[in-house]
Amino acid sequence: MEKLEAVASLGQTELLRPARVRAALAANDRLKLYLSLLQAAQQRASGEGVPALDLSREFAAAGLKAGWLAELPANAFREGKLLHLPELSRLRDCLVEDLQVMVRPVDADEALVQRVEHWCGWLAQLAPDTLSAADLQALTSGKRGKDDSLHLLVMDLHKAINRLAAELSSENIDGAHVWQIEAEDRPRIAAFMRGLNQTRALKLQHPGLDTAATRDGDRLLLQNDIGTNDAHVLVIQVEGLEVSLTYSDLHSRRFAFFQSLLCEVGASWGEAQARTRAGLNAGAAYYVGTARFSCSDEMSLWKTLEGIGARIVFLIDWNRARKRLEQFVGKGDAVAILAESARRRVGHMAWLEAGGERLIFGAMQALGPDYFRIGDRLDVVMGTERARGFVLDVMALASAAAQQHQPLALVADDARLLLARYLHRHDEFDLLAEHAAYCHAMAEGLRDGLAHGYERDRKAARVFAERAKDWERAADQLVMDARARAEARPRWQAFAEVVETADDVADALEEAAFLLSLIASDHHRGWRGEVHQSMQLLADTVLTAAQDHVRALEIARTLGERSSAEDHEEFVAALWRVLNAERQCDVLLRDVRRALAEHVSDAATLNLSTDFAQALEAATDWLLATGYGVRRLAFSRVRVGE
Repeated sequence: MEKLEAVASLGQTELLRPARVRAALAANDRLKLYLSLLQAAQQRASGEGVPALDLSREFAAAGLKAGWLAELPANAFREGKLLHLPELSRLRDCLVEDLQVMVRPVDADEALVQRVEHWCGWLAQLAPDTLSAADLQALTSGKRGKDDSLHLLVMDLHKAINRLAAELSSENIDGAHVWQIEAEDRPRIAAFMRGLNQTRALKLQHPGLDTAATRDGDRLLLQNDIGTNDAHVLVIQVEGLEVSLTYSDLHSRRFAFFQSLLCEVGASWGEAQARTRAGLNAGAAYYVGTARFSCSDEMSLWKTLEGIGARIVFLIDWNRARKRLEQFVGKGDAVAILAESARRRVGHMAWLEAGGERLIFGAMQALGPDYFRIGDRLDVVMGTERARGFVLDVMALASAAAQQHQPLALVADDARLLLARYLHRHDEFDLLAEHAAYCHAMAEGLRDGLAHGYERDRKAARVFAERAKDWERAADQLVMDARARAEARPRWQAFAEVVETADDVADALEEAAFLLSLIASDHHRGWRGEVHQSMQLLADTVLTAAQDHVRALEIARTLGERSSAEDHEEFVAALWRVLNAERQCDVLLRDVRRALAEHVSDAATLNLSTDFAQALEAATDWLLATGYGVRRLAFSRVRVGE
């Protein structure tokens, strides 16, 4: 009944008719069982030797397993003309509740409504644990005459509900329960179900995704129950080429997540509202919002409905998956992982079914204390991006295994191998190489900028300076990652120190890019000829040093006791070329100063140009210092002394 209340709270009562009919028919089965139990109690209490009535089939049909109900006849006894029933008050409440359920789909019949109200009031006046002979007659009599009975009311309600059910001649469209629709609705419903069925398998055995569709005037209505939570429903209205989707959720984060998913298919969301309703979500607040989609034609409408349907499965057990993921990454990253798993059509249910967090903890434990210690978070050890990538790959493994019906033990083994590959692929030298790539990009940009005359192009110089700042910030993040790892892993300490030195290279190059943007702001007088040539030669040499630094790191990543002599020789040669470049830049800096002194008279231009050249030269100083650190680390890896 909770789902029905949730749909009712969204104002779409037309969608409730079949569900209310089904609920009323189930209530009818329960009411007939209750009356049979009263009759059985009366018989057992009337004399000894009366065999117990076998109502197991009726209990099964009604879906009831309550022990107190099954024991009710055996616990009954007579005292004079009164029948004592210890659980009568509980039975009375059940009778009232199911009468109200039965009348709901036929509430347009005033006579039936009045009879239900009368009998609910009559039941409320009963004694808590005794029934008189007249009470029993009023409850169980099936003979029609001048007096009504609760049994007769149940029979009349059942007849009215059966008539209503016949009027709601239903059909099935690709799994959707539909009734009273128009011809134009069929391809629209099929489009929604096509999307839903594309991803339905990702929920595995979890209940949910039942869809109902009907027409209310000019509107096609579709309702999906998503999962099992009472306040978690979705209702779609289609009128013309306009789609309106109303969504309710008890979790604000999941609500925001679904908002982002539907924005991918053109949703325009209004402001979400927090609501409370008796009987829903245990009275706690839940969230309701509406998204609108404007479609240009019928094909666009079908595509929108298909896109909506394909994304609903990712809401099932979303909050449980998020909480599990937060053991390994930050809150925002956990949501980002779930969003990406939805975009990849992988989902999270297979990962949860395969063990969830146990898969990842098992993989971490298998690698041992050299990589992970108790209490380590995955993103702290591996870095945020790599941790996210690993978890997503594990989810993909679990999803593929589930679709192929592979054993869960296989997924656990694959997760361990995957983590080992991640850590091997992204070891300490990889972080240094990634940092070097940002430095190389800035050095190359400075060389190309001078070649294209950025010192006279204010816009181009400013754009490059902004890009260089972004690269420098990314390089800074790598430094912080290395420091964080060094705090947890002593073996990272030496690498963190080298990365910190390398960051001075990035700082010097970013400073040079900034100064070039200032020079381009009308501070380039005298730059033609010798000044520009000397600056270009300096920038060329800095780029050459950065390229040799990258080469040295690429070789260092693969150095080991079994690496070849050629690798060792090339590694040393690359470092020596960095050394020679640094010495050459010392000379070139003096050439730049001489040219500036001879050709530049403007004070601002002279100062900015000198600072620019010094920043370029400083980059090679720090490249050399970094190279010595890389040499020390590489020799340690191959167990060679300095």
